[in-house]
Amino acid sequence: MPQPDPIIVIPARMASTRLPGKPLADIGGNPMIVQVMRRAEESGIGRVLVAAAEEEIVAAVVDAGGEAVLTDPDLPSGSDRIHAALAMADPDRRHDIVVNLQGDLPAIDPAVIRETLIPFENQPDAGPDLTTLTAEIVDPAEIGNPNVVKVAVAFPGGARAGRALYFSRQSIPAGEGPYWHHIGIYAYRRAALDRFVSLPPGVLEQREKLEQLRALEAGMRIDVVRVEAVPVGVDTPEDLARAREILSQ
Repeated sequence: MPQPDPIIVIPARMASTRLPGKPLADIGGNPMIVQVMRRAEESGIGRVLVAAAEEEIVAAVVDAGGEAVLTDPDLPSGSDRIHAALAMADPDRRHDIVVNLQGDLPAIDPAVIRETLIPFENQPDAGPDLTTLTAEIVDPAEIGNPNVVKVAVAFPGGARAGRALYFSRQSIPAGEGPYWHHIGIYAYRRAALDRFVSLPPGVLEQREKLEQLRALEAGMRIDVVRVEAVPVGVDTPEDLARAREILSQ
């Protein structure tokens, strides 16, 4: 049986409502997109590719010794952007697992990125179509916060991974027990990514404004791996300052 050959693809675009131009924001002497690329390289998963919406991002990555391709800036989502980038950078489809790493996680622990591959390693032929990550919510204020996406998932017998039943901005499930904060990093089987981007937006996806519900509505299986903590994302100037402080240490 051939071994999986994964690739990490990082979608990045300059347009950002709260922090315009954030892929090129300086963190520790490097643009943020380069810091994310370094964390991806440090994960040891394999090839790392940046799927850029603008030439400036491509230039920053190439200047840092990385690999980037320019994609249509009007693509509707990060999933569409990584799919387009793969068509250009891997037309022979050598890479059969695709890790979609957000371009605003400069301080992520590289080991956390590797966790997305656990369900595929345990079930190389069967198992999920795609995987994602979660961490237990420890701040009660997050439970009712619609900006914190929750996932309904069971971890039987203390397992590290379970099957996603639903994602919501509401506090799910009801009753006593932990709540799980969804972390928007995904790993796809290549064929599953092809199928996902070909699907029309789902009814529940449009209602909750959560792209992953499109996969569940279409009957695709998403496995969720639990990790210790939610990585620091950069969406605001305050987030940027925090990321700079973390990386300075």
